[in-house]
Amino acid sequence: MSEYDNFAPVYDRLMSDVDYKARTKRLLQLFKEYDRVPELILDLACGTGGFSNELALNGIEVIGVDMSEEMLSAARENSANRGTDVLYLCQKAEELDLYGTVDGAVCCLDSLNHITDYKKLCKAISRVSLFLEEGRLFIFDVNTVFKHKFILADNTFIIEQDNVFCAWQNSTDEKTGVTNISLDFFTKDGEYYKRSSEDFSERPYTEEELKAALDAAGLEILKIYDDMTDKPAWEYTERALYVTRKKEETNNE
Repeated sequence: MSEYDNFAPVYDRLMSDVDYKARTKRLLQLFKEYDRVPELILDLACGTGGFSNELALNGIEVIGVDMSEEMLSAARENSANRGTDVLYLCQKAEELDLYGTVDGAVCCLDSLNHITDYKKLCKAISRVSLFLEEGRLFIFDVNTVFKHKFILADNTFIIEQDNVFCAWQNSTDEKTGVTNISLDFFTKDGEYYKRSSEDFSERPYTEEELKAALDAAGLEILKIYDDMTDKPAWEYTERALYVTRKKEETNNE
């Protein structure tokens, strides 16, 4: 799993088509529908703070966690520019260690796919559950097996945004399903372009694998949506959105 040091400076420009405001609105609708809007929320793998800032602007206390200090540096700058007070922590997902519990958690834009070791994925989910109050929600999305197999696999994409040119090349391991991603950035610097590179991987997880990890962590699946729509996920879903809840412990005494 890359620490995205070279990706961080250009991340926001390349992701300018992501509507964080609309996606955050949908997340909050789901919190209301299945529970309530959190007072203190965990934004796991928060990146440059796109969701953290939108959640904070909705009056929610936010803890943003990411493994990349470069990403968090950009997130802190974005928070300063937007006037939000987000607590950012540099931690790996599987080593999550908060100061107390939260009453909601999110992990967005297929960040869990970037954990390619299933044991580490299970550990990350268990750490979220550990710091999540009983009965509260953990909402996350993942790129599906379908997307990895038919859209991402062994394909090349070209992205050009705001004086940044990116060549995105994928190579997929047929045995493991892991897609190795190589990014070459060309950033305009005066009359010339400066080149930098980033390599990382994504792994698709089946619904069965995710359910097993969630069950082991004491979380139950309430609904799986086709991305940010009201439609349930189906065989051609590219990004699946999971609404899960931490089970309440039963006292048999």
